Amino acid sequence: MKDIHTSDKTSRRKFLKTSSALAASVTLLPFGSTQLFGASKTGKANVSIPTVTLNNDIQMPILGFGTNTLVGDIGINSVANAISLGYRLIDTATVYGNEQFVGQGIKKSDIDRKELFVTSKLWVDDSGFASTKKAFQTSLDKLQTDYLDLYLIHRPRGDVKGTWLAMEELYREGRIRAIGLSNFEPNQIKELMSYAKVLPTVNQIETHAFFHQHEAYKALPGMNIQHEAWSPLAEGRNGIFTNETLAVIGKKYGKNNAQVSLRWHYQRGIVAIPRSQNKAHMMENLNIFDFELNDKDVQTISKLDLNKTQFPEWS
Repeated sequence: MKDIHTSDKTSRRKFLKTSSALAASVTLLPFGSTQLFGASKTGKANVSIPTVTLNNDIQMPILGFGTNTLVGDIGINSVANAISLGYRLIDTATVYGNEQFVGQGIKKSDIDRKELFVTSKLWVDDSGFASTKKAFQTSLDKLQTDYLDLYLIHRPRGDVKGTWLAMEELYREGRIRAIGLSNFEPNQIKELMSYAKVLPTVNQIETHAFFHQHEAYKALPGMNIQHEAWSPLAEGRNGIFTNETLAVIGKKYGKNNAQVSLRWHYQRGIVAIPRSQNKAHMMENLNIFDFELNDKDVQTISKLDLNKTQFPEWS
């Protein structure tokens, strides 16, 4: 996946506003926790990120940092910068090819590991009971940690049952604090639950202003599974950063399109993991807790839904 275009970056900078009290008026969600993540030790930002409570009572920040395509020194510095600004949920995956850089970024941040919520994902090639165990250990080694906060099956392909049974065992051993899924449809989740002894905590799926995921959004709460969005800003596709509908809404609150989009996720109770290597954009993405979209705003955003993936190459 590629970075946003230069014009999109320029549009975001145009609306950049900093705040010294982002958490002053945070509205916690009904199912959320009063525990807050993200008070930066470095003093570079004063950010408190609300959490959601997963079905095993683990607290997960509702806003985190995605890392896909962030490799090498850019990956290391991006992760370290994100943590310095207040991000505590860090998301990676085996197939991203950057777990080692994410691990180095975490180390560079010099933060207590217990303050972070680190997610990785098992790729299709490693499915199956024994392969999952091996791949999981490889991820730990690259991330320089001895446990994961969340481990997901990246795609509903291969030996899903064998993989899930291995993940359940790792969970019971305390090596993973929560296990879950990515890119699973409701019917595929039901099939997994026919043999699962541990309920999936999360389903991470493509969700953004152009793809609202109505079926999953309605089904996941009934399954007691947390909805998490990958590419919550659609990676800049369809001109999301210059979209006039979002811009008009944002103008009322002094916010840009990205902030309106992330606030929309937050108010829907969806965990979002936007990615950026630009530190100013990282700060922008954190600055969503001091305003609230009204019903009319939400209805207007609903009209942007195209009800289909914007990443056909990932289907």
